[in-house]
Amino acid sequence: MGTQPRVTAETAAFWQGCADGVLLHQCCSACGHVQFPPRFFCVRCRSRAPEWRPSAGTGTVYSYTVVHRAPTPAFKDDVPYVIALVDFDEGFRMMVNLRGCPAGDLRIGLRVGAFFEPAAGGGALPQVRPLEDGRC
Repeated sequence: MGTQPRVTAETAAFWQGCADGVLLHQCCSACGHVQFPPRFFCVRCRSRAPEWRPSAGTGTVYSYTVVHRAPTPAFKDDVPYVIALVDFDEGFRMMVNLRGCPAGDLRIGLRVGAFFEPAAGGGALPQVRPLEDGRC
């Protein structure tokens, strides 16, 4: 079970989407730029018109690292674990935990799908796992 996320005014809609089982990202209604992490404005044209949109939750591993030493005691029971940068099909990149793939079988270009794990204290955290019949 993951730790409780820090919810801010900018990220509240994202975390509510996760709690509802929907991965959300922003798309600017003025210029069409897709962005993550959430902002009150478009990072490309500075419009204050980013809209929340649901993602299909599928993407490709751009990069990853295997964590062997817990950064805090809260993660002690999770090591080793994989953190991946995933390019989601809608055009945004997100850092998430990659589950269900032994570290020795990881590869750049792996197709993954999002799912949600309960967070300590409520809510849910997005994670990804391999889509290719469970193979890494």
